Amino acid sequence: MPVARPEPSDARIIAHVDMDCFYVQVEQRNRPELKGLPTAVVQYNSWKGGGLIAVSYEARKYGVKRSMRGDEAKEVCSQINLVQVPVARGKADLNIYRNAGSEVVSILAKRGRCERASIDEVYLDLTDAAETMLSESPPEDLEAIDEEALKSHVLGLSENKNDKQEDVRKWLCRNDADHRDRLLACGAIIVAELRMQVLKDTGFTCSAGVAHNKMLAKLASPMNKPAQQTVIPFAAVKGLLASLPIKKMKLLGGKLGTALQSELGVDTVGDLLQFSEDKLQERYGINTGTWLWNIARGINGDEVEGRLLPKSHGCGKTFPGRQALKSIAAVESWLNDLSEELSERIQSDLEQNKRVAQTLTLHASAYKTNESDSQRKFSSKSCPLRYGTMKIQEDALKLFRSAICEFLGSNRIETHENKHNAWGVSALSLSANKILATPSGTCSILRFFQSAEPSSTSSNHVTGEEIIQGTESFQAFEAEQMTLALEDRTNSFENSGSVQEIQIIEKPNSKGKCSISSMLRSCDSSSSEKDCNEIIHDTIPFSSSASESYLDVNKNSDSKSTCLKAETGINYAKPSAGRDEQKRVAVNEKGTCSILNFFRPLGQSCSSSQQLGSMLAPSGAGNCSEQDCVATKEEGSSLFQETTWAESAGPRLRRDGRRRETWNNFNIEEIDPSVIDELPQEIQDEVRGWLRPLKHSKAMNSKVSNIARYFLPAKDT
Repeated sequence: MPVARPEPSDARIIAHVDMDCFYVQVEQRNRPELKGLPTAVVQYNSWKGGGLIAVSYEARKYGVKRSMRGDEAKEVCSQINLVQVPVARGKADLNIYRNAGSEVVSILAKRGRCERASIDEVYLDLTDAAETMLSESPPEDLEAIDEEALKSHVLGLSENKNDKQEDVRKWLCRNDADHRDRLLACGAIIVAELRMQVLKDTGFTCSAGVAHNKMLAKLASPMNKPAQQTVIPFAAVKGLLASLPIKKMKLLGGKLGTALQSELGVDTVGDLLQFSEDKLQERYGINTGTWLWNIARGINGDEVEGRLLPKSHGCGKTFPGRQALKSIAAVESWLNDLSEELSERIQSDLEQNKRVAQTLTLHASAYKTNESDSQRKFSSKSCPLRYGTMKIQEDALKLFRSAICEFLGSNRIETHENKHNAWGVSALSLSANKILATPSGTCSILRFFQSAEPSSTSSNHVTGEEIIQGTESFQAFEAEQMTLALEDRTNSFENSGSVQEIQIIEKPNSKGKCSISSMLRSCDSSSSEKDCNEIIHDTIPFSSSASESYLDVNKNSDSKSTCLKAETGINYAKPSAGRDEQKRVAVNEKGTCSILNFFRPLGQSCSSSQQLGSMLAPSGAGNCSEQDCVATKEEGSSLFQETTWAESAGPRLRRDGRRRETWNNFNIEEIDPSVIDELPQEIQDEVRGWLRPLKHSKAMNSKVSNIARYFLPAKDT
């Protein structure tokens, strides 16, 4: 639906750049032997030689048109070279053309705000560049004007056939012209320079239209193809529109243009001048009536949006005639292929441009074979987009089932089996819409599966460059819960007058270091005490001056801190008034653990309680003397054999009822199975092995109901 927008009072310089038979140029660049020869790009469908989708100007001289098929083109031009468009998943693959178009856009965007309208056309707002040129080096002061600019076609200029370029030079360099025309002259010179730069850098030629708004620039660009440009001064607008067929105007080629012809008897855009704005508003509504009144006078306020990337991603397939899809299975097969292509494109957009699509939309054309209302429209359907090929496939099929039921008017059996060929689908397409920039500070859960990166328990350093909708960073979750659990222990640090920190001592036989995720590692019943104790923690410094402090020191747990020192290798440094910060013991980082540890099967041994005890032990082990804190491994081992986790972990952490309720509400049944399906097969097996006993084993359920148990405080003894 057209939208009436007022035109800015200040003059604008807008250009529309359109590539010349672009698909052919891309193929000729890839195959230089085709340069200068009659060439056409044909569809992947080989019926009658395939339909032509691009025809070179050399072939057009012989009468070859895009409406022809390959066999017909050969009859008209026997020497024509037919190049088939690349094929992927049974349909045309346009990626090479999209990428080539991106090369052009990157060049044009250097001089002004750029809006990519399609694969091969671009709008440019050159107002600022033209103003700068007019103030610093106006055309009349230039020693020489580029020859390409002198070849411009200026609408309304009475050209001397003998010396056309000289007439254009005079028009560009007029001192008595008004400000709008002088800006337009600067714009024409800038566009000529850009076109030459595109030719030099890519080998592609393009045509352009230069005017004061987008509508006029779009009309001008195809007037003098190929490799030329047309300029429309404001004085020439009325003459241009007076003879322009109504159907040639954008948005008037369909029902609205037909209604204007039949109801008002108009054949050209200029014919609309005879109707007042009130008359047009009365018949076609306020918005459309105002828009029609404006375009009859060459008024258009549409802005160049400054968009280098597409607003949406889409892929589709048509099934004409007997190729129509007549079963759910056939539709599902094609939806799977389209979903795979769409998934690749949105994932590439995410990785390269940090953008996320929000909505998945299904479009289709369908018909009924045995009812009078066979022309009933097949409604488009949309839903929130979930990243991942399998998820898109699943959602696309659900959208189609919903739409076909609505199309048929019931949920009868033909909807699913279509035994009597009651319906057929002649076109299918999927699109990803509402694409937004990735919010800063977000990351993908996939980064936790990359074990090469050092782990960290700090939530202040989340700098991931990817986001997958519907997932959260466990690292941020971990830090948040640590903060909730220990935030009430910060006051003691504010009054301590010195820095306290947990010092981490890495054992000689350690294999690497990890974060809180180590707590869920399991040891089977046969594991040795040594195996269970080899848990290496990250170094976590704490400040004494602010709310960043998470841990407090319990003053009554000297003996218990001794055994924890032996079991975990964690040394609790005593505050020192003579220095600002206690030196850390050097840690040799040799590796890292990952979130995979959370998916290891839970054993029946004491490993979980041991590890959780070692993690939470600082709350009760801070004031032990240095002599008490130096314990041997043998002492720790003997103490461990005689002491339960509840006895060695120190006083339990204080938590309010709200936090406890939150943990209790976390249930393993709420895990989305589709998330597991996206994991590698070997990890899927481990996860299902972990979930199965939680769901079906009474013994396990009585002991461990869900993951929240591992973060609950120990009961007081």
